[in-house]
Amino acid sequence: MNAPSAPRLSVDGCVATVTLNRPAHRNRLEAGDLNTLLDQFERVNADPAIRVLVLTALTEGQGRPVFCAGYHIGSFDDQDSDPRLFERVANALAALRPVTVCALNGSVYGGATDLMLACDLVIGLTGIEFRMPATALGLHYYPAGLQRYVARLGLSGAKRAFLSARPFTAEMLWQAGCLEALVAPEDFDATVNQLVKELVALAPLAVQATKQSLNEIAAGVTDLAAMRAREALTSASADFAEGRQAFQEKRLPRFSGR
Repeated sequence: MNAPSAPRLSVDGCVATVTLNRPAHRNRLEAGDLNTLLDQFERVNADPAIRVLVLTALTEGQGRPVFCAGYHIGSFDDQDSDPRLFERVANALAALRPVTVCALNGSVYGGATDLMLACDLVIGLTGIEFRMPATALGLHYYPAGLQRYVARLGLSGAKRAFLSARPFTAEMLWQAGCLEALVAPEDFDATVNQLVKELVALAPLAVQATKQSLNEIAAGVTDLAAMRAREALTSASADFAEGRQAFQEKRLPRFSGR
């Protein structure tokens, strides 16, 4: 059972939601939270019925909403801590089988920026900010995080984030192409729900195979044989046959994931 302030996992049909759950401390992450997230991601991956995962946070009671303040800085002094734990969490999130949506309902700082970038799609709340203070603290960031920054923000954006440590506004993230939508508070939940509804309606076998290939391309790993195998798998799938038939019959397809 999770601790009262640990991230919460809930599943509703084919949609899983992970909610950061420490609003009084700006949803900072501690070592126990990271281990909880690893366990939750493993559980989600093991359930083939789950097609979409939403990562969000509780922000009630905060004067200014903060999605996550990053890793609790006091945890860096823990001699027994795993120095690569946060990296493993972000990598596990990036590698999840389902499509991942970050419902970014507050500002995001430090390592939590990499959790945002590790998600496939991001809905951002107007008025938030994004800041990576690693070099201001004297830290060289871990390799996978740097790679994601370059892939999502481009080299210029990644250099600005790390070499100046200056914050990005929500509008800057939008202009950089990091956000699927930038939404006012009153429309935020409806926008997230609409995106999830659209994702659930897609063919899961094709979506998950394509996500894997796109992630490999972004990481500089181009395995043409593996991509051709995924192409062949989906071409021969019941979902592709259903998609073609639904198109001809002018109706919504009923995908089974096979």
